[in-house]
Amino acid sequence: MVTTLIVATTSDPASINPANALLAMPGFQPGPHFQEDMKSFVNEGVRVLLHDKSIVVEDDLDMRWEKVTGEVIDEVIFFSKHTAVSNKPALTVHPIGVPHLQEGDVPLQGGKPGWAALPSPRMGPWLRHLRKLAQAHNLVPEFEITLEGTHHGPITNKPTMFLEIGSTDDYWKRQDAAQVMAQLVWEGLGLGGGTDLGNWSRENDKKKVLLGLGGGHYAPRHMDVVLKDDVWVGHLLSGYSLPMEEIKQSKGETNGEIGGSWRESIKAAYEATRSAFPGGQIIAHLDHKSFKGWQKKAITGFLEEQNIEIGKPNKFIEY
Repeated sequence: MVTTLIVATTSDPASINPANALLAMPGFQPGPHFQEDMKSFVNEGVRVLLHDKSIVVEDDLDMRWEKVTGEVIDEVIFFSKHTAVSNKPALTVHPIGVPHLQEGDVPLQGGKPGWAALPSPRMGPWLRHLRKLAQAHNLVPEFEITLEGTHHGPITNKPTMFLEIGSTDDYWKRQDAAQVMAQLVWEGLGLGGGTDLGNWSRENDKKKVLLGLGGGHYAPRHMDVVLKDDVWVGHLLSGYSLPMEEIKQSKGETNGEIGGSWRESIKAAYEATRSAFPGGQIIAHLDHKSFKGWQKKAITGFLEEQNIEIGKPNKFIEY
């Protein structure tokens, strides 16, 4: 049986409200004593951990749980708020990490420079199921249902995803949104007798996994592919997570060399995705329109050099 650690913080209504809605469902019991300032609850293979700090600062909770309880955690899921300049209501799913940061950079939202968590294989199937649940609860079209690009911490060691409610205090406190997120976890993990969704070890007969490169934070062109059935999702590196700069010589001409941490970012995201999907066919999907010509040329050249397959949208639905 898969053991899942679900983490929420009491300091964030978009985190604690879905957790409380989940804990109100049948079968949850007080769990083992973890540490003085945290409460835990258990139900079948699910462990819910509540703390009082920022959601991105408690590192290595999966390893710490194992050290205290002796139980090995297989995956980690976080409930959290989502913020956006647009303030638009949204329910989001995303992997975590800050692979674009270089040594010496200070991660402002947790993690460590150059690190990408193992992305949860459940993200694609759960995003599609979230859309159905949100529609059934009349949250669509008010709420946008979307993936986000890879960003922020905390540090984890097992496949991880964030489930977020955005984007302002009024929406963070919405009980209907909290209920949908709780229902997603309840049904997605197969609690109550159903079959869990997004179980890679059981369902990987269709082995193509999207590694998204480029585009904005909400990755609409990657989303178009992921919304099709049977597409699995790895890391999604938005344009800002691929820092690239043309290095100019003294005369102002470029010599073809491109600086920035984009290579390291792609490599970290690819390696983490490959580790999370053993036996999977990892295919890089580029948001071509978001790149300048020299950027696209450099990235495709690097992918070929690294033997990372590149595919257009139809590549993911050819079986």
